[in-house]
Amino acid sequence: MFKIVRKEVLSDKIILMDVVAPFVAKSCYPGQFVIVKIDEKGERIPLTICDYDREKETITIVFQTVGVSTERMAKLEVGDAFRDFVGPLGVESELVHESEEVLKSQKILFVAGGVGTAPVYPQVKWMKEHGCDVDCIIGARDKSLIILEEEMKKYAKNVFVCTDNGSYGFKGNVNDMIKELVYNQGYKYDKVIAIGPVIMMKFVCLLTKELGIPTIVSMNPIMVDGTGMCGACRVIVGGEVKFACVDGPEFDGHLVDFDGAMKRQRLYKTEEGRAMLKLEEGDTHKNGGCGCGGDK
Repeated sequence: MFKIVRKEVLSDKIILMDVVAPFVAKSCYPGQFVIVKIDEKGERIPLTICDYDREKETITIVFQTVGVSTERMAKLEVGDAFRDFVGPLGVESELVHESEEVLKSQKILFVAGGVGTAPVYPQVKWMKEHGCDVDCIIGARDKSLIILEEEMKKYAKNVFVCTDNGSYGFKGNVNDMIKELVYNQGYKYDKVIAIGPVIMMKFVCLLTKELGIPTIVSMNPIMVDGTGMCGACRVIVGGEVKFACVDGPEFDGHLVDFDGAMKRQRLYKTEEGRAMLKLEEGDTHKNGGCGCGGDK
């Protein structure tokens, strides 16, 4: 069992928890994720790691209540425990493999949309701890969905907040904020890392392609099973079949077929759609699984 030692309600529908998971805390890196399960009958839920403390042996997760399983999770309190907490899974951010010299030579902009702020946070923190200054945009529909702003300000050089309805910060979406920084305020960036809803990442990539800025995205929103066995996160990247949970979740955003991914996710929601996808995709419908034993 994996005990919850801290719980914080970030907004009406967004919850943060610290969970004791020694193996995951010892082995994880920014960009990776875990699969959590409340009990024997609970649904497997993949969640990107928001933070980790190797000394306290804890992992921080953030989730939004969108269905029965996450509603059940939201009712858990400090002292309760998850039956399963498997990880670390997925490929860590490419940033952790770059030398400090290379990282310091780049001006990087992180773009976080809604709950996507959670997986952006450990990467921004990693950069600061390795002597690199980065900027970060946090965007959401309205003020109530802006999370981790103060935490992000501890590690990012500049944090720009925007809301679609103008209820907090700059009025506009994250693309409007990027345009404001680049076109009107003279900011220049060598790389963008965008994490958030798939539709948001698509339009960020369309813009950064025009601007000539290489962009990395995280396809964690399309994951279901988390081990490559269900085929839900099958995505075309540069004309090749990839699986977000095994080959990613991070990919070159300018090579991702976002339209295909979104269409596929709509089909995957129905039994008939899954059957059709299985027939059309044949042997490439799913991956054989990651083979990871995780933190059992």
